Amino acid sequence: MERTARLATRPAGRGSAHGPDAAPPSLPAAAAQVLEGNWTGRSTVPSRGLYPHQWSWDSAFIAIGLRHLSPLRAQTELETLLAAQWGDGRIPHIVFNPSVPLGAYFPSPDFWRSSAAGRTAGAPRTVQTSGLVQPPVHALAVWLVHLADPGLSRARGFLRRAHPRLAAWHRYLLHRRDLGGGGLVSVVHPWEQGMDNSPCWDRPLSRIAPAPARSFRRADLAHGAPEDRPTDLDYGRYVRLAADYRDGRYADGRGAFAVEDPAFNALLIASEYALARIAGELGAPAREPAARAARLTAALVERLWEPAAGMFLCRDVRAGEPIPARGVSGLIPLLLPDLPRDLVAALVRTVHGPHFGLGSTTRLVPSHDLLDEAFDPHRYWRGPAWFNTNWLLERGLRLHGERGRADALRRGILHTAGASGFAEYVDPYTGRACGATGFGWTAALTLDLLHDRRAADHNGLTAIKGGDRG
Repeated sequence: MERTARLATRPAGRGSAHGPDAAPPSLPAAAAQVLEGNWTGRSTVPSRGLYPHQWSWDSAFIAIGLRHLSPLRAQTELETLLAAQWGDGRIPHIVFNPSVPLGAYFPSPDFWRSSAAGRTAGAPRTVQTSGLVQPPVHALAVWLVHLADPGLSRARGFLRRAHPRLAAWHRYLLHRRDLGGGGLVSVVHPWEQGMDNSPCWDRPLSRIAPAPARSFRRADLAHGAPEDRPTDLDYGRYVRLAADYRDGRYADGRGAFAVEDPAFNALLIASEYALARIAGELGAPAREPAARAARLTAALVERLWEPAAGMFLCRDVRAGEPIPARGVSGLIPLLLPDLPRDLVAALVRTVHGPHFGLGSTTRLVPSHDLLDEAFDPHRYWRGPAWFNTNWLLERGLRLHGERGRADALRRGILHTAGASGFAEYVDPYTGRACGATGFGWTAALTLDLLHDRRAADHNGLTAIKGGDRG
């Protein structure tokens, strides 16, 4: 297998996000070194200590960066994940490495019991996984990885083998997860949305009785400061929801938690556009996924847009009402090419306004509303800035012609990534590292932003809609 050369460059040190804008010369080498260190031979762990398995949307973002170092390794990353797909089409949010001790991460394979509890849903027998899902970035990642080396991709049959799995994945979401009946996909657990501890979940989670503290042991606290991690009460509710889903044999539609989330649906729309391009490359009909993307965009605007907030809001399906909390998820639809212009303008104002403060009080977009009493600059998804959401927003700003703002955000991402040691997330005001360092998607998306796509003026969504091959 092709491997990236081991690099002797030391990772960049920590520092403030408000230092010089120029990326240090060693930044590409340091980012490559992180990905090399997290590579297991078939996939990339988010971090060696805190997250020692393969995570679904992490691998999609990691592959987007890996394509600049090794298109073969990027293809392998995605193929390893897709090989763990369930018979009903779901791509599990964790694929477990059997060589990792059970106590190294919780919930571990013996909690999920995928091959037994997931049998009727077609869980694989040869690999252990979770039963939840994560945001569907995968078709977008597959298309971008293909573009990195189309000759290699065609020779290996990469798209031909990935296409039916991606199509089944989208069918699962659209047919099994339209729990609100309005055409959008619902998540059934905060872990599925990826922004696990967001204050957006506080209201629907308040209905969930937590699992007893003695019934589980948190492995995450051995690797991160307690003040950076979810509270025991929140974690107990996560465990209860996951256990109930497992005990219901991973059947959808029965649980007490169901939320229509803007980012999850926006990423599905982006991946439907990518699926259309993949189908076209293979000579298959491409109209259906493109039409689905248009219908999903209309449903997203109809059900989740809140004019008074200037952004999209989550919808609590069980309560039948919007969730008023402003999370970064409600900004992510900015990456959609067919979003109405007035909504694009409102989102740009909100990103740079007092609730998120980009360019005035913050260098990177925080994960939650700065003015909300629930905001916490250090605690997991309750305020810190994350590199994947900022990468998505940089793409959205650039896509809609906000080149100056996109360039400023790009500089902020690159500087903060290097200065923080490729942190999992950072204080949005100071850039101080929180969570793990040497984090996979931070390093990978740094490489993607460093790559010269014709002066950084092209992006994945332009490639999907406009035919760019760069």
